[in-house]
Parts: sequence; C-alpha cells; structure tokens
Amino acid sequence: MISVRIGSVRQRAPALPADSITKRIDGILAGWAEASRTKLRDRFRQLEINIMVAVQAGVAAALAWGIAHEVLNTPQPVFAPAAAVGTIASSVGQRLPRTIALILGVAVGIGFGDLLMLLAGNGPWQLGVIVGLAVIGALLLSGRGVLVAQAGGTAVLIAALSPEVGELEYPRFVDALIGGGVGLVVVLLLLPLNPRRVVQRAASYPIEELARQLKVTAQALSDRNEARLGQAVEGLGAIESDLENLKTAVEGAKEVVQLSPARWHRRQTLALFAQGAEHMDHAVWSSRGLARRAVGLIEDNEPLPAGLPIAVDRLSEAVLMLHDEFRHGRVPEEARRRVLRAVHEATLAYEDGVELSGAAVVAQVRSAATDLLRATGIDNDDANRLIHQAAESAVGS
Repeated sequence: MISVRIGSVRQRAPALPADSITKRIDGILAGWAEASRTKLRDRFRQLEINIMVAVQAGVAAALAWGIAHEVLNTPQPVFAPAAAVGTIASSVGQRLPRTIALILGVAVGIGFGDLLMLLAGNGPWQLGVIVGLAVIGALLLSGRGVLVAQAGGTAVLIAALSPEVGELEYPRFVDALIGGGVGLVVVLLLLPLNPRRVVQRAASYPIEELARQLKVTAQALSDRNEARLGQAVEGLGAIESDLENLKTAVEGAKEVVQLSPARWHRRQTLALFAQGAEHMDHAVWSSRGLARRAVGLIEDNEPLPAGLPIAVDRLSEAVLMLHDEFRHGRVPEEARRRVLRAVHEATLAYEDGVELSGAAVVAQVRSAATDLLRATGIDNDDANRLIHQAAESAVGS
C-alpha cells in the first residue's frame, strides 16, 4: 500500500505473517516488557525506602548538632552530625557494630596521635608514623574497614590540627559518641523502618522473577523453544544481585526487631522471610540448572513427556504461593503441596521415558523442590524424605 503525503511517498511495510516464528518473537517482546515493568515497580519500592533513610539522616544530623552545640557548648560540632549521618548510612543490619567501630576508631586515633606527639612532637614524618601506628592498632583490634578508616582519619586530624586548634581530641571523641548515639536512637526508636515492609519490598522482585522465569521455562519446554529457554537461563542468573539485596534487607530487619521495642511484634513474620531468603538462593541456582538441562534436551531432540513442563509449572506456582503465604504470615502449606506435586509430575515424566538431559531435568526439579521445601521451614532430612515419598507415589500409579 502506497500513500502520498505533502509531496513525499511513504511506503508501508507489509504485515508479518501470523506464523509460529512471529508468535515466538511476540512472546519474547512480551516477556521483556513484563520484566521491565516489574523492575520499574521494584525501583519505586526502593525509592520509598531511600526517602525514609534520607529523612532519618536529616533528623539525626539536626539532633546531633543541637545536642553538641546547645547542651555541650561545642562551638563547631561538625563531627557530631557527620557521625550521625555515617551511622544512618551504614550497611543495613550493621549499624550497631559499625557505630561501635566508629567510636573505637576515634579512640584509637586519638590515643596514638597524642602518644607520639608527646614523645616526638609534630611534623610530616610524625604524621606518617602516627597514621601507620593507628591503622596497625585498628587492624589488631578487629580489622573492620570502618574502624581502620576512622582510626587513620582521626590520627591525621589530631596530628595535623592539634598544634593550631587546642584540645581537638576531646570534642572529636565526644562528637563521635553523640553522633553515633543519636543515629542509633533515630533508626531504632524515633523513626524505625517497618521491617516487614522493607523485607517484602526487597523480596517481591526476586521471588516474582523466579516464578516468572520458571513459568517461561515450562512454556518454552512445552513448545521446544530453545531460544526462550536460553533467555530463561540468563534471566535466572540475573536474579542473583536482587537476592543479595534481599539478604541485606533481612539482616537489617533483624537488627530493627531485636533492638527497637516498637517493632518487636514483627519477629515472627520476619522469621518466616528470613528462613525463606536463606534457601531461595539455592532454589534459583537449581532452577537455572533445570533450564540449562532443558536446553540440552531440545538440542538433542530427546523425548519430552507431557508431565515435565507441568512439573516445572508447578514449581512456578509454588514460588508464588510461598511469597503470598509469607506476606500474610501463614504457614506455607499450599506452597509445600505444589512443590510435592511438581516432584510427582516429574517422576511420572521419568517413568514415561526420558534420555540423558531429560533425566537431568527431573533431577533438577527435585533439587529445586528440596530448596523450596527448606525455604518453607522444613529441615533437610524431612525435606528429602518428603521428596522421596512424593516420587514413590508416582511410581506405578
């Protein structure tokens, strides 16, 4: 079809044929669009958490300055708000130990700085020796990066500025103490994060993505679509960084529910997410191995029993059910039921007849099933026993 428009000729491309290739391409684009929407939602969730952290930092800095300036009459208490913000910005789940390390680092830096200046005076070589000794002392104490950095930085300030600014070490130490304490009070008492909400937001994307990629794997396996299986392998590998974020969020939430009285009632719900996060990483890698073995099955044109894609689809459903039951604080009975149904279906497929890669897919289904049962709170021995029983129920049925 040709249309004329303001003196120019525009030729319209013919429509693509509605064949299997076009459908596969449409499926690829639809999967990419869904993944993009899910990732965008996850970024908005993370933005909400970052805004809360920013509010905590602002409140802590203002309070630390006010206490140091108005109560202790420190003329320029710059280190108090700096220490407060440093406490807020510390790695989630590490605020208390990092705050203690910060204060210890100040003490180490002051101690070595004062001692060497008393014995050898001040100057370039003295500064180098002071910093070296302060860092060695910090390494001997714990080796923590924050302690080493704080000790070295404090030693530099003491050695470089003490001749011009009298008694710098005392306000520096008190400022760090005030700032770290105020930061902890803000994050644990005044404005504590909701641990359940933080963990749920961190868990949403990796868990939903794992379920989605298992669904893609099941459909691609059923269609013998090697390209889509390859994309599932890549998609499952990309979940790793999000699982690390989930683990970090769980550690931070544990700190809040342990130390913040306002959040103690969240302990039981958090315990469910914590046990799930611990084993979800293994489930992702088992699922990735499953998708890789499925690629080999298609490449080698091996027989594909109908129950094999069904088993993978049941795993996808189990992951979604696990997430839903954890979010509502329920025992994940339905997730466990679907996991064992996946094992049953995979065993039926094995009994129907598979070759090398097909047998490996069945093995990976069982491996992922074990990981998911562990994520629901079942110990390793019981999980293996349940998997064995589910497989036996399929033999000869």
